[in-house]
Amino acid sequence: MPPGPRSPKAIQIGRFLLQPTSFLDDCRSRYGDYFTIRFPNRTSVISSDPAAVKTVFTGNPDELQAGRSNAILQPILGDRSVLLLDGREHLRQRRLLLPPFHGERMQAYAETMRAVAEREVASWPRGSTFAVQPSMQAITLEVILRTVFGIEGGERVERVGAPLRRLLDATASQSRLLALQLTSSENPRPRSPWGRFNALVAEADRVVYEEVEARRATLDEDGHEDVLSLLLAARDEEGQPLTDLELRDELMTLLLAGHETTATALSWTLERLVRHPEALARLYKEHRAGETEYLDATIKESLRLRPVVPAVGRYLTEPLELGDRTIPADVFLNLSIYLLHRRPDLYPDPEAFRPERFLERPAGTYEWIPFGGGTRRCLGASFALFEMRVVLQAILDAVALQPVRDAGERTGRRAITLVPNRGARIAVDPA
Repeated sequence: MPPGPRSPKAIQIGRFLLQPTSFLDDCRSRYGDYFTIRFPNRTSVISSDPAAVKTVFTGNPDELQAGRSNAILQPILGDRSVLLLDGREHLRQRRLLLPPFHGERMQAYAETMRAVAEREVASWPRGSTFAVQPSMQAITLEVILRTVFGIEGGERVERVGAPLRRLLDATASQSRLLALQLTSSENPRPRSPWGRFNALVAEADRVVYEEVEARRATLDEDGHEDVLSLLLAARDEEGQPLTDLELRDELMTLLLAGHETTATALSWTLERLVRHPEALARLYKEHRAGETEYLDATIKESLRLRPVVPAVGRYLTEPLELGDRTIPADVFLNLSIYLLHRRPDLYPDPEAFRPERFLERPAGTYEWIPFGGGTRRCLGASFALFEMRVVLQAILDAVALQPVRDAGERTGRRAITLVPNRGARIAVDPA
């Protein structure tokens, strides 16, 4: 095993949860591109070596199990989530989920995305600093409810969205997340951390199953373009549909993966832009000219410098050779997105926010991995990038983002995402 910290396991998981980026920076500075960290429930080898990324993304998925590596998400997503499955079951679910995120179909969602963004931006205060992340969360949650669940009408959006929002918030704070990690989920008392969490899951499940039944009752009617309708109609190679339990777990997966992560990516993009006036000015200039290349480069640079999730994980069922190392079986291998994206040999002056770098050289397949890669690349990657472009264009049309003089926000943690620690504070004036 590669070397790593020798502090007690509880301290290692505490630092990983409460100081995620500084902990990783310290470990790489001391141990290099490979190091081992030990948590109470797992041992993980962390790598930021591009060669390791290529080996994992092109390797045998039966020997590199992503589903087992994502088991921490099981309490929210359930056992049948595509993120938690491996082998044939994963391929079946992935094939059923892929068609709704086809490029042409996504174009039909653009109008909804823009309308939701415009309404939210219209409520922003002018001339004063505010945290933009709650607005990004509101936008992306409503987009998911309208495009994935097919919900129309503000009252119904709120009725369904509120319990889902409460469930996600339950794992948002660092102290709650740590409490869930360090306590038992078996037979919890109602007032224990797990007891309260399970009650929130039950409330969210109720509204999800209600939406499934309501949509199934109207499935024969014309005009349904939402993802839920497509999933209800989908059949696997044996002609079998998704069960209600599978539908529930996949809808929760799309909610978590498509809402919280995209909101965080948008927040970081705005936070970085207002602290880099030259990039902000160029973005407005090219946007007014009807060009999108610099906007796309800005999104890529934000995802490079501030990746939403810290790592891509695999559980090794067999030993894995990585260069002159052999990582033993029965450990977890985490490819650190955060550290990989900060390698100076891949990205000169890696701490600088320079969207131009993606105009000068395309992102490498094994060098820029905010959505993972290989057969486990995020199903919603294109959807997320498309939504980010639409929302940012709506913001650029509606308001003038004002430069902020402070150095920028540190990285905090919200559930599985790495977020701006003060909510991405920005200021705007009328466009």
